[in-house]
Amino acid sequence: MKRHLAAAAALSSLAFLVAPAADAADNPYQRGPAPTVASIEAARGSYAVSQTSVSSLVATGFGGGTIYYPTTTSDGTFGAVVISPGFTAYESSIAWLGPRLASQGFVVFTIDTLTTLDQPDSRGRQLLAALDHLTQRSSVRARVDASRLGVMGHSMGGGGTLEAAKSRPSLKAAIPLTGWNTDKSWPEISTPTLVVGADGDTVAPVATHSEPFYESLPASLDKAYLELNGATHFTPNSSNTTIAKYSISWLKRFIDDDTRYDQFLCPVPRPSLTIEEYRGTCPLGS
Repeated sequence: MKRHLAAAAALSSLAFLVAPAADAADNPYQRGPAPTVASIEAARGSYAVSQTSVSSLVATGFGGGTIYYPTTTSDGTFGAVVISPGFTAYESSIAWLGPRLASQGFVVFTIDTLTTLDQPDSRGRQLLAALDHLTQRSSVRARVDASRLGVMGHSMGGGGTLEAAKSRPSLKAAIPLTGWNTDKSWPEISTPTLVVGADGDTVAPVATHSEPFYESLPASLDKAYLELNGATHFTPNSSNTTIAKYSISWLKRFIDDDTRYDQFLCPVPRPSLTIEEYRGTCPLGS
């Protein structure tokens, strides 16, 4: 009897030890170690990052930019996200997101637009053109899984993010940051979308932009609304832990299909010193 109990205990221990590997095998897109609050709030994730510039002279349909990518080639391909700046702004205004997201296991392309005055519909087309460049022509295209792509953008770039998601339903994730668009209704979008607003935004007030954007998305969609506390329209232009934390979690969950990040999104986060309000459709994966 003792031998049987000992054998059962040994098998139980073995099953516990191999469980993480089995989980990883079940999801071939899972990248990086198991996440913690500390790891997603950190200024850098577990991956060393390299970068390469894309000149406007070789870019078609957008203004060039910078690609940030995990240096390693041992983990296979990575999902990717392209990020647009806002009205009158340049790539530098959203550049902090490049290495921060890439170090968590993504290829990230922060872009310049054709002109700083481009409207959201144009920025949406440019986000898609940049994705096409990244997956088809860039020097790092072999590192990218072209079936797992997302878009982000600030202000009119956020409005462009919604336009891009509407135009290309195959996108896996969209994150408009204090987005601005004259179109307030987005029932056509089928891409999981995290809308980020700011309680002190006077350029794109949440009552007339981020909130109606969120509410107009289909009820059946995986969607969330994060309203930053003590923030302005331009908060996404500087390194921000709350934006990074929930952007990483959203991209991991929907580009990488990594359910290890569910814990940071559901149940929905409560109001805090940095969160004015958070709404979301839980459970995820609807």
